[in-house]
Amino acid sequence: MHDPRALLDPGTESVRRLARRGYQLDLPALDALLSRRNTSIKQADDLRSESKKVAQEVGLAARSGGDVTGLKERARELKDQIKATEIDHEQAATELRDLLLGIPNLPLDELPDGFADADAVEVRRWGTPPTFDFTPLDHVELGERTGILDFVRATKLSGPRFSVARGAGAALERGLASFFLDLHTRTHGYTEYALPFLVLPAALTGTGQLPKFEEDLFKTAAGDRDLYLIPTAEVPLTNLHADEIIEPAELPLAYTSWTQCFRSEAGSYGRDTRGLIRLHQFAKVELVRFCRLEDSQAELEKLVGHAEAVLQVLGLAHRTIMLAAGDTGFGSQKTYDVEVWLPGQDQYREISSCSDCGSFQARRANIRTRTADGKREFVATLNGSGLPIGRTMAAVLEQGQQADGSVVLPEALAPFTGFARINSDGTTA
Repeated sequence: MHDPRALLDPGTESVRRLARRGYQLDLPALDALLSRRNTSIKQADDLRSESKKVAQEVGLAARSGGDVTGLKERARELKDQIKATEIDHEQAATELRDLLLGIPNLPLDELPDGFADADAVEVRRWGTPPTFDFTPLDHVELGERTGILDFVRATKLSGPRFSVARGAGAALERGLASFFLDLHTRTHGYTEYALPFLVLPAALTGTGQLPKFEEDLFKTAAGDRDLYLIPTAEVPLTNLHADEIIEPAELPLAYTSWTQCFRSEAGSYGRDTRGLIRLHQFAKVELVRFCRLEDSQAELEKLVGHAEAVLQVLGLAHRTIMLAAGDTGFGSQKTYDVEVWLPGQDQYREISSCSDCGSFQARRANIRTRTADGKREFVATLNGSGLPIGRTMAAVLEQGQQADGSVVLPEALAPFTGFARINSDGTTA
């Protein structure tokens, strides 16, 4: 969410930056709502002041035996006017908040122009995509042939866009999560959290999924409470500090969590319907950082480096791109995507998005710190995948496949899985 005064002054700058992501800022509507809200606040204050003065006059007149009829009538009028003004203020404040909640973050000027994947700028590559003297299979064929993935039974249980892992497949999923968490906590300095998978609407509003993206969420209820299944651990991790002041000495903070994630994938039907790429339920290790606003760009470089490090330790070829302004997520001012090579698709596919949200989420969730002179200011929040289990599993299977149908796993996973190879019949070695 934005400070409306910052959007209006200078208004043309906000309009220009938002236009780069295809959003047309209605400055007259914003100005009118802000003026109406501020005017109603002043009117209510003036009326309360007059009401207090009239009450004092009533008391003085009563003590002196004077006629208080007119004063009491004025007091009643002021009471009604105050109530009407307060109602108008609440309406204006609600309309202003609703407008602000729908305005995306302002992209940084360094982002390339454009609205599609093709408009992204490649930043760097790591590793060489493997070559094969046979036609490589995708992870769906590999998983089904070895028996470690079962999409047919997953569909029987829950419908399309779900997966079942079996035997070595289930062990590989668990091992990947443990490996990710071990690397991020022991090497990268993150604090691990175990979190609820259900959150209140306020948490999703804080990180920007509500109200704009409600159709992409799974909603349920417990008694009189509406609850949502989390689309990513970014939501509970960021909101751990909602309505709090983080002391400057504590910053930066680095949190990680392994959770299930739930997304309806509204609007994506027909895309990536095979395999582990786009599921309604998937496991992921998330990375979240809090820092001073002036440090957010340096923290973003650190964050994307941590995501890349996972792939490098696993020996998986990948590249990093900077997304175009019009393709950057709603709450982000700058995003890097890390894309891993999938031989079965003969292309790089996104495996991690690392975003600098600036103060956008902190304003919505009211997360602050203190400046050197004791003033309160909003922190910057950053988030990224470090990494998703399913997409990493797909890359491990596809890049490690052998001509005999077996899969050689990255050496770094052996301590976490207990095996280094998945044979063509699903047994391990």
